[in-house]
Amino acid sequence: MSAPPPTTSENSALSQLSAGPPPLLGSPSRWISLGIGLIIVIAFFVTASENWLTIVNYTLIEAIAVLSLNVLSGYTGQISLGITFFMAIGAYTAAFLGGDPPSSAGDPLGLGLSVFIWLPAAGIIAALAGALIGPTALRLKGFYLGIVTLSLVFIGHYLFTNASGLTGGPQGRTFPVPTFGDFSFAQQNNFFGFALTSGQQYFLLILPILALSALFVGNVMRSRAGRAFQAVRDNEEGAAIMGVNLFEVKMGAFILSSFLAGIAGALLASYIRYVVPNYWDLALSIQFVAAIIVGGLASVWGSILGSAFVFALPRLIDQFSLLPPSSSSNSLSSGDLNALIYGLLILAFLLFEPGGVLGLVHRSQAFTRKFNSHREGGEPAVVTDLSTPDPDTQLDVDSSSLPQSKSP
Repeated sequence: MSAPPPTTSENSALSQLSAGPPPLLGSPSRWISLGIGLIIVIAFFVTASENWLTIVNYTLIEAIAVLSLNVLSGYTGQISLGITFFMAIGAYTAAFLGGDPPSSAGDPLGLGLSVFIWLPAAGIIAALAGALIGPTALRLKGFYLGIVTLSLVFIGHYLFTNASGLTGGPQGRTFPVPTFGDFSFAQQNNFFGFALTSGQQYFLLILPILALSALFVGNVMRSRAGRAFQAVRDNEEGAAIMGVNLFEVKMGAFILSSFLAGIAGALLASYIRYVVPNYWDLALSIQFVAAIIVGGLASVWGSILGSAFVFALPRLIDQFSLLPPSSSSNSLSSGDLNALIYGLLILAFLLFEPGGVLGLVHRSQAFTRKFNSHREGGEPAVVTDLSTPDPDTQLDVDSSSLPQSKSP
């Protein structure tokens, strides 16, 4: 007897899996948006003070880390609390390859190599660590996978605290600044006749890395491989029936996430300049989880917006608030205000807008289209539930449409 014909849902899912990758930058409107964004970036770069550059540079680096977590948790649905472990792997790889050679016994190791070596190596070594850990961790799902990745944070703390030759031990170590021969980001340099501060030089390094990372992830998630990631997230059983290799897809997401986390860790440590092992703790991991919730799961722009809310907003409050930095017994400090806003943001988005900041943007756009349609007297635009991921990048796998086993 011939097999029953595939349902409409299965046809849609299969066609999405077999579709080729889209154009790199999409429609002409994206080029227009890119041009406007470039003008804004140039204006900021020329006019911003060093304090503003510091806030923005930190946020851009952390956006790369949030993007890495979104690849694994947002797009592929694998819970992870261990992002700081892979960031630390990248950071200490950069420290070993790019740090100054030891001048006396007991100094941390360093080879003094160029940023063109230690920065990509940080991502590669972190990805290799992900490839080694992934086969064991990805045997588990959901809460259990979260616990395993959480354990990486504590294991990493022990290893990094005791590997004093590499990490400097509990006292920490200095991390390398990018150098190109005699050109060092630690000082002001002339570039084609323009005097660039340290913050401006880091900005010119970090922004293109974030842009390339976001562009790469965005296009991967619209490719056949990316749709397989999302199929695993939406319905593992359905994805397996359609021929998706669950282990390979999860490993691919785990390795890509680890690579981006390693790059982010190397950049962050280089920008801070001096880091102790305690820096890569659970609290930092939770901040990254909060960022993908606040910004929007399974979204490149959501990763950037979430970083702005979770990491830039507290720094802005600290810098511009009239409140004291620390509180007395009966006064409110800027730190208290940060904690209050941080908690309220997470609670509000979890309760009222699971799509995060990007979900609010989509809802406002849909409302505007509907309002304009009413004013023009035409048919109102259909407003869908935009708290869910973009249907253009989400694989539709309906478990009710899959073949069901029958009792004999």
